Amino acid sequence: MAIGRLRLKPRGYDFPPYRPPSESSSLLLRVTRGCPWNRCTFCSLYKSIPFERRPLEEIFEDIEAARALYRDETRSVFIGDSNSILIKTEDLVRILTVLHQAFPNIERITSYARAKTICKKPPEDLRRLREAGLTRLHVGLETGDAELLGSIHKGSTPEEMVTAGRKAKEAGFEYSLYVLLGIGGEERWEQHARGTAAVLNRIDPHFIRVRTFIPQPGSGLYDAIKAGTFKKASHETILKEQQMLIENLDVTSTYLSDHLSNYIPVNGKLPEDKHCMLDVLDEALTALHDDETLRERFSRKDSLRNL
Repeated sequence: MAIGRLRLKPRGYDFPPYRPPSESSSLLLRVTRGCPWNRCTFCSLYKSIPFERRPLEEIFEDIEAARALYRDETRSVFIGDSNSILIKTEDLVRILTVLHQAFPNIERITSYARAKTICKKPPEDLRRLREAGLTRLHVGLETGDAELLGSIHKGSTPEEMVTAGRKAKEAGFEYSLYVLLGIGGEERWEQHARGTAAVLNRIDPHFIRVRTFIPQPGSGLYDAIKAGTFKKASHETILKEQQMLIENLDVTSTYLSDHLSNYIPVNGKLPEDKHCMLDVLDEALTALHDDETLRERFSRKDSLRNL
């Protein structure tokens, strides 16, 4: 549970509904509500939340409420909802400044961001945000394949993904990219793996975080599976896809399977841990054919909801 939820909730504090697993001990600060894009066919998270920018006064009230309870113990802050860096740069700089004043022991402030938004931000604005204390950006790549990016309505091209990643790194941000295993389905897993590795190699992000596509009610791909127009990738295919992805990576990134959706934990620092990571996948692929308990455990993942 993120810091503050139990004691802040009775005060009317407005919590972001979602945050990365890596922000589990962070103070959560809601700067925007919903997703300004909200068209990705794999996602159901913000479908019922109209996008809006919260008034600065409300945000500052939440910071003060949190400061009264957690001033000395707050080390990290996560800013939500899905793409809060699209607000005016001067407003976000003010918010970051107030956060640092309220919590003198802050070591990290992070936010979700869209590649398209980063592309549009002038480099000097990105540098201002970094200098004001925003340290890490969490960005959904999902896939580096141009055809798949179009079919899932991601709203960015591979070239824009690369441009955004390089701009963010040049501005001094830690860059955390999310890859969605299985988003190519049973038919397009190889182009997904190769295209994604190609984009990651050009960016060389600080973190590569993998998630496994599990259809969620309310998303376009859930309906497509029900209609028979999208064939979900099998457990074996997803393991082989991840194997091909790692084989083709030429990066210096930390690779993390830090999400409940993933079938097996594959973690390491690239390139030095690549062989060990591939061995883990080899062992899982071998066991999958002979171990009924493992197959049942994988199948239970497929029914997870609210991811």
